[in-house]
Amino acid sequence: MSKERRQYTSQFKFRVALEALKETQSISEIGSQYEIHPTQVKQWKRQLREGGASVFENGQSSQKRQQESIETELYEQIGRLKMELEWLKKKAAGFS
Repeated sequence: MSKERRQYTSQFKFRVALEALKETQSISEIGSQYEIHPTQVKQWKRQLREGGASVFENGQSSQKRQQESIETELYEQIGRLKMELEWLKKKAAGFS
């Protein structure tokens, strides 16, 4: 039985990392408060220190780019199929 991985929003990651940066609590305390492994809290803290809140949104933007490329590809395919259909209709009309 596999355990499904939890996914966190960028806002949640930012909040936890910000809490870690304040250093009012230990990393372990923050981890148990938010039910996250302390190593994960350390990673988010380091990422926030290096790049700010935009670091946590990179996964979403790459998903959007991937979705857009798939849509573009599908629209191109629809266009090609429509042209083939029109061509076949003209050819079929010529044989009648």
